[in-house]
Amino acid sequence: MKPTILLVDDEKALTAELAPFLERSDFKVAVARDGEEALALVETAKPDLIVLDVVMPRLNGREVCRQLRSRGDWTPVIMLTQIGAAVERGMTLEEGADDYLNKPFDPFELVARIRAVLRRTGARVRPIASARRLVSGALVVDRTSRRAFLGERELMLTTKAIAALEYLMLHHGEVIRRARMLEEVWGWDYPGATRAVDVRVAEVRRALGDDAGEGRFIETVVGEGYRFTAPVVVEA
Repeated sequence: MKPTILLVDDEKALTAELAPFLERSDFKVAVARDGEEALALVETAKPDLIVLDVVMPRLNGREVCRQLRSRGDWTPVIMLTQIGAAVERGMTLEEGADDYLNKPFDPFELVARIRAVLRRTGARVRPIASARRLVSGALVVDRTSRRAFLGERELMLTTKAIAALEYLMLHHGEVIRRARMLEEVWGWDYPGATRAVDVRVAEVRRALGDDAGEGRFIETVVGEGYRFTAPVVVEA
């Protein structure tokens, strides 16, 4: 059965182009023009995932997400944001979104994000992005204190390395391109800096004692980026 996507955006030109594209990508699509219509369609369309614009009339995307989460509805949400600042992205995840994508975006990237989120959240549980602690075997990342531990030992990592590890764990099983990590984790948008990602991942691997060839946690996908391969569980 095709997953149902609820596409919520007040830009008619965007939904007119994006809805058919999602349908060609093997999804069923319902469209809402504002937040209030979206909340009503959640009840009737029973979407498997919501693509939700932040800036809308009547009821903005953040308020829609807040209302859904407050009533225990954990339907996965991908927010469409128009500001690339780190604080904006942080607020988006704090509202209970599972992922976010900055406008303008490549429709193929949205489809990839939708499929990745659906793989992670099939049971409609609280999104991993809302977790206080990320746990993978003996590895624990405390997102509140910005500290990481392997067993009883605290990992001495730089702030950027902690951010890279956290992001990979939040998107475990998904291949994360270097340019995506630069933009979304550190707010950099120039491709010449992708070497910085390799440096921070190497820092994390050294701290974990993880072999680059056959790592327990992080896999290098040649020509693409990195993937956190170990299972991740969350603690509220």
